[in-house]
Amino acid sequence: MKKRTVLASVRKTLSGIQTLVTGGCGFIGSHLVDALMSSGSRVCVVDNLSSGRLDNIGQWLENENLEFWRGDLLNENDVTRIVKGCHVVFHTAANPDVRTSSVSPGVHFQQNVVATYSLLETVRKVGDAETIVFTSSSTVYGEAPKIPTPEDYAPLEPISVHGASKLACEALLTAYAHNYGFKAVIYRLSNIVGRRSRHGVIYDFVQKLRDNPYELEILGDGTQTKSYLHVSDCMEAMFLGLGESKRRVDVFNVGSEDQIDVKTIAQIVVKEMGLKKVRLVFTGGVDGGRGWRGDVKNMLLDVDKLKSLGWKPRFNSEEAVKQAARGIVTESLTS
Repeated sequence: MKKRTVLASVRKTLSGIQTLVTGGCGFIGSHLVDALMSSGSRVCVVDNLSSGRLDNIGQWLENENLEFWRGDLLNENDVTRIVKGCHVVFHTAANPDVRTSSVSPGVHFQQNVVATYSLLETVRKVGDAETIVFTSSSTVYGEAPKIPTPEDYAPLEPISVHGASKLACEALLTAYAHNYGFKAVIYRLSNIVGRRSRHGVIYDFVQKLRDNPYELEILGDGTQTKSYLHVSDCMEAMFLGLGESKRRVDVFNVGSEDQIDVKTIAQIVVKEMGLKKVRLVFTGGVDGGRGWRGDVKNMLLDVDKLKSLGWKPRFNSEEAVKQAARGIVTESLTS
């Protein structure tokens, strides 16, 4: 009951306020746009459409409360024109692919760290933004020996370039918030899954099985065990945290309370696609069965901080994976 009351309050607070969503045509960004538009906010979306899809916010494109800019955070002129007048900034724009970060570290540095610096510099100069909400990642913890891992765990030692770039963004955001007077809310997300997701293990499995419905290659040894959270639960967590946060800089873990391994995810996807007698082929992986270098093999976040505010995920990891697989399979058939 408290959760619904807080969410209603937050959305009422944001009603009529100009908000900015960077990466608003991406997976998480577009779901934020849905929630904000439904709440009556005036929303500006910026996306370079390198990985995001305009169709993700298609239902809002003719709405007078939404303004879409095809722009890049690495372009100072683009950033300046979109930041003006926006009081709350949801910064979701990033390269989300953990696996490729070891192959192309420069891409993650530019699209994550430099792009965030560019946004913060413009916010500093323009001065309209009061709050910046940042989607960080569980990968900032690296191979934390403490499971579940709380927000105050230290030292933070990411093992992927993606995790390092997210941690660098957190540090920049924290320093800018303290120096230039705005508020920062940072969400360290577990594996968020659901409709519109076009990267990650579930999407990869669906694509592989569409190409070959008799055999599925699985990176690693299949025992990689992590937390998966449905995007609807993620949205509720983010709005609750935003409404309840009282600190200049606040950090929240966002994830389910349990885990699921990759082999089980593969079996769920096979079932959701209506396939039978699919041969699972494990590559064996690297560094003790990881799917790739930098792949955290065991991840579970401590979400007690959000739970103390009244939030609780509706779906556990298995249910979230099933829901997501069903949605991605449906989308893949219509795309």
